[in-house]
Amino acid sequence: MRMLMLPRYGRLGASSRLRSYQYLPALRAAGFEVDVSPLLGDDYVAGLYAGRAPPGAVLRGYRDRLRAVRTRARYDLVWVEKEAWPWLPDIVERTLSDGRRRLVVDFDDAVFHRYDRHRNPLVRAALGHKLDRLMARADLVTAGNAYLAERARAAGSRQVAWLPTVIDLDRYPPPAPRRTRGPVVIGWMGSPSTAGYLHTVADAFSPLRAAGRIRCVAVGARPDQVQGTPFEAVPWSEASEVAALHGFDIGIMPLAQTAWELGKCGYKLIQYMACGLPVVASPVGANAQLVRDGENGLLATGLDDWATALRTLVDDPALRTRMGASGRRDVEAHYCLQVRAPRLIALLQALVSGADLP
Repeated sequence: MRMLMLPRYGRLGASSRLRSYQYLPALRAAGFEVDVSPLLGDDYVAGLYAGRAPPGAVLRGYRDRLRAVRTRARYDLVWVEKEAWPWLPDIVERTLSDGRRRLVVDFDDAVFHRYDRHRNPLVRAALGHKLDRLMARADLVTAGNAYLAERARAAGSRQVAWLPTVIDLDRYPPPAPRRTRGPVVIGWMGSPSTAGYLHTVADAFSPLRAAGRIRCVAVGARPDQVQGTPFEAVPWSEASEVAALHGFDIGIMPLAQTAWELGKCGYKLIQYMACGLPVVASPVGANAQLVRDGENGLLATGLDDWATALRTLVDDPALRTRMGASGRRDVEAHYCLQVRAPRLIALLQALVSGADLP
């Protein structure tokens, strides 16, 4: 089976790395011949994270995407991450769903809200239903959480499958026993695009930090983004991310309560749990399903909740260990590549062959 994969970004882009590139070895081992054509390459992503997207990269990306789409007749299956051409009408997407090949569309963010909730009424009118039409035409929509899956069903998608954003257990070995002396390290891992959430909970850390009981680390945030917070910015790289996570004692994932955040799939929490960390998270989007409050972590809404949750975990190393072990078991059972790749492959094989989806 020949497959054309159209991710949004190169491997440096987290969503594309985790929801497209991560599955390539398993897909190819299962007999899929996969060609990959990202819209925007690593040079664009690196520039974006540094606050200076390279000029011309978007135009080149759109040109290259059009060239890739023109090769669609060679393939049995086309996999699109979110959409083929952002911010343009669905002319290109319509050519991918002409009935001659199977179309799979993958969502791990509520990107449709960039259009249907845009402040400009012209954007809402022109693009507000673009992704609903794409989901309705797709042979399969894979969705990272329940909110995204429900949107696909409401749009009239023929088939919808839950595909959480997962880790590879081969990269995340079982955690070693944790140290119990010194300040407790409270860590966040993400990208510059999500570092702003740290400001919403920064005050909850102040009493513990003033007492010298904690150290706060933000892996993937720029130094200018954590000014005025207790967090130290630490550079992120794919090669070092697991080692950085193993240096945490508690993992956090604050979110705002908006429609955009309802589409978040909780990947940070899955990373933390894979490393045997207890978590504190806002009960928004997939977070509310991933965190079993009091078992593998704690849910926190306002600043008082956050301060209480952090103090509870800082005060009790044994509780941190129990919650971390529970989270690791959850990841091994549900949120790892070793579980999800065979299920995705079975879905795609059935889709191409015309069999009922498992």
